[in-house]
Amino acid sequence: MHKHRTRVVCTALLAVSLTALGLAGSAQAKLVGNYTKFAQCPFTNAEVKKCIYSTTESGEVVLGSKTVPIEKPVVLQGGYGKAVEGFAPFFAATNGITLAKAPQNVPGGLLGVVPESKQNWLIKKLIKFFFENSLTGLNSTLELAKPATEIKISENNLAIESGTALKLPVKIHLENPFLGSNCYVGSSTSPITWNLTTGATSPPAPNTSIKGAAGELEFLEEGRILETKGAKLVDNAWSAPAVTGCGGIIAFLVNPIVSSQLGTTTAGHNTAILKNTIFVGSAVAVKKNNEENP
Repeated sequence: MHKHRTRVVCTALLAVSLTALGLAGSAQAKLVGNYTKFAQCPFTNAEVKKCIYSTTESGEVVLGSKTVPIEKPVVLQGGYGKAVEGFAPFFAATNGITLAKAPQNVPGGLLGVVPESKQNWLIKKLIKFFFENSLTGLNSTLELAKPATEIKISENNLAIESGTALKLPVKIHLENPFLGSNCYVGSSTSPITWNLTTGATSPPAPNTSIKGAAGELEFLEEGRILETKGAKLVDNAWSAPAVTGCGGIIAFLVNPIVSSQLGTTTAGHNTAILKNTIFVGSAVAVKKNNEENP
């Protein structure tokens, strides 16, 4: 009798569990097709008018004497609202990853030993082996320095190739076993501010003007999603604060060494070139797509 009663209870509990799972499954919805890129857009927020998913696929960041090629894709995602005085307010990605962290290799590693282009291929391989390994190598990771609400977007400036298209407050995490876990250029209180444009820059010397590009447009999903290929956002007029937190408890010794490796990082000595593919979708259309696909 006891075994029979136990079996009945277990069967009942299993039935309830399966029913709950079935109800949960029928209540959930999901994005399909080209809308899947906007999975982390806060499209249920009435203030969000557009969803954005932008991938920086290549380019470079020059910080003082260091040039870091962008080899790993960097994703910026979230949503933005109605423009106020030319700029739309930004809303964070729902998973909290508004700007994805993608460590980029710094050529020459911690010691900055970079072979000349004319040198033998074997010499280049040996230098890379000895100076860009797990101990002497150096990674540079771009991180958001302020809340996502501090990001500003101008669709108009992006399209007409003039003025700031994207204002982005960032910090650069320098990663190496000897530097500790808190070695940064820029911080939440003293960020690096990129005023990225698809137009021409006007930097102080010694930098000279460089030109961005609005890219080529393609309409998807009957015009509800706009894809921009070949967008190039640039800024070479920004300054960077001194490095902080390098070396942990001996930061007072290590910070000056890292600073000397970077060289001058005042305005006119730094550059950001971001080559992107950008997807922008109507938040209303994204929400509808989500609701229509259980």
